Amino acid sequence: MLMQIVAWTASLFVFLSFFMKTMVPLRIMAIVSNLTFIAYALLGIQEGVFDKVAAIFVLHVVLLPLNITRLYQMTSLINKVHRASNHESGVDYLIPHMSKREYEKGHVLFRQGDPADKIFFIQKGTVQLPEFGKTMEAGAVFGEVGIFSPDNVRAGTVICDEACTVYQISREKVLQLYYQTPEFAFYMMRSVAQIVQDNTEVLTSMAGKGKAREATEAAAG
Repeated sequence: MLMQIVAWTASLFVFLSFFMKTMVPLRIMAIVSNLTFIAYALLGIQEGVFDKVAAIFVLHVVLLPLNITRLYQMTSLINKVHRASNHESGVDYLIPHMSKREYEKGHVLFRQGDPADKIFFIQKGTVQLPEFGKTMEAGAVFGEVGIFSPDNVRAGTVICDEACTVYQISREKVLQLYYQTPEFAFYMMRSVAQIVQDNTEVLTSMAGKGKAREATEAAAG
């Protein structure tokens, strides 16, 4: 009787696993069902019918460590992303893969419309973005938007405003890091999203000033 109850309970856990919409609960339910089926098979020893349930025992003994491993991998990935969300900079992931360059004042790192083939980190000095009227100083990372844009081209020009020490990394290495390092991937997504948000705010502000100017001119006229 006990063996039948355990068998039906194990079957219920398998049934419930099909209702799990995400992988972590599904793996947890799979582990519970594995343990229940193993208990069911071991009860077969007591009942003298283990030979009839040996295949079930072997199957779930093999599946149990597999499900535990997959659950560990997924929870580790989630934890890495959470750590990345609290990480202030992705430079830690970039620096070991970057090459160092020294540039004189006036050197053009790239021009608007150039292929986006690198990401840059300023260790020393400042650079100008004339199209956007912006200046970036030591500690800034730039060039990531072009790497992930559909056409992979630069949206603006970057010129050294003084002698600069710059680290750079190729697009190929960036993409490799993106797919292999969850923390870096999260940092890149957040960085690009921040740039898009900043640009949107600038455009909105410019549009607001334009409307205000038109209203003033209309009132004066």
